[in-house]
Amino acid sequence: MKAELRENAPPISLQNPNLFTTPQNSLSGALRGCLGNLDGACIEKLLLHCASALESNDVTLAQQVMWVLNNVASSLGDTNQRLTSWFLRALISRASRVCPNTAASFSGGGSSGGVPRRLMTVTKLAGYVDLIPWHRFGFCAANSAIFNAIQGCPAVHVLDFSITHCMQWPTLIDALGKRPEGPPSLRITVPGFRPPVPPFLNVTSEEVGLRLANFAKLGDVPFEFNVIEDSSLPTMGEIISKESCSLYFESLLSQLNLSLLNIRGDEALVVNFQNWLRYLPDDQNGMARNMSLRDAFLEVIKGLNPRIVVVVDDDSDLSASTLTSRITTCFNYFWIPFDALETFLPKDNHQRIEYESDIGQKIEDIIASEGLQRIERLESGPKLSQRMKSSGFLSIPFDEETVKEVKSLLDEHASGWGMKREEDMLVLTWKGHNSVFATAWFPNGVED
Repeated sequence: MKAELRENAPPISLQNPNLFTTPQNSLSGALRGCLGNLDGACIEKLLLHCASALESNDVTLAQQVMWVLNNVASSLGDTNQRLTSWFLRALISRASRVCPNTAASFSGGGSSGGVPRRLMTVTKLAGYVDLIPWHRFGFCAANSAIFNAIQGCPAVHVLDFSITHCMQWPTLIDALGKRPEGPPSLRITVPGFRPPVPPFLNVTSEEVGLRLANFAKLGDVPFEFNVIEDSSLPTMGEIISKESCSLYFESLLSQLNLSLLNIRGDEALVVNFQNWLRYLPDDQNGMARNMSLRDAFLEVIKGLNPRIVVVVDDDSDLSASTLTSRITTCFNYFWIPFDALETFLPKDNHQRIEYESDIGQKIEDIIASEGLQRIERLESGPKLSQRMKSSGFLSIPFDEETVKEVKSLLDEHASGWGMKREEDMLVLTWKGHNSVFATAWFPNGVED
């Protein structure tokens, strides 16, 4: 998705267009044709120019570009202005590590302060998930694939790796309660910690489990809920630092075995990854056998012999090592949710502002952070599919009933949302451009 997707957005007038025409200003050549007005393509050009300056430690040039961006950015403006405000915040944060006084030079669009962590109630989280189909698409596709995979099974154990606090499961529990042959017993196990990313909930995982148990009781579905406990993991409710993520993932990895998970002989094991694998480090530093933690995690999952593994995530590659590469992909990709929200919510809508703030935190991680501090290392659907195949998994195509269910879900949302197949993936699209992918897998060599 390049600038053509934003061509209908009105150009933005600069408060000080002379910034472009000053002879000694090195921006003039790079932005020829953008005089006085900035559309999406020119904003992207500015961002790349700033990223290049930061990578070469040219703080003076970077600050000049940021001054131009500061004329554009507005957290209550149109799609481009709102998105620019978050990129400006991220660039200021990055520049401040080289030149600590950078943040003091700007106002409005950017800020050196961190975004306050917002704790949601379960009810608010439900509204958050329903706002656009970003999460519901994955829930629907995954639940349908899981339901098909466990047909006839008397007991099901779901190992759930997700950032959305089990919001996926009421729909599956409801479907299992209506199964003609009667519901299976259902056990859901979640890790004792989660990556430090929004949405955050104001109750513990145990409380979420109690609510699910009460819901399951309504449908006569036998239900258990377990949290993987480990003394080295943070206490429930504690938010870990980004730098500590890899240590906690390694500790979690040691807990993933049949004995500690108490996998029972009659249980069909389901593994669910919803926006999770991206947070597993993909470098080989300190790992045995030249294998990244991400690949080691998948190897352990394969060894558990699950009946099905579902992987859902954003369909973009944001793992590049260079800032300039990440800027382009990030700007064009995260324009999607900003534009989708623009179609049906007022500019000052509080729910919209909060949703964009959560996306903004991702942008800041991707642009401002490096090394262990950068935990958003997303890979696209095709790259993930290749990783799964290399790890010894075979894909499970989604059937027509699943496609029908997903299309019915999308009918509840704005007309710009759509769905397409790419090989065995289902892909959520906005105005024809990939947003989220869903895939299903089983271990090669495992018999039903």
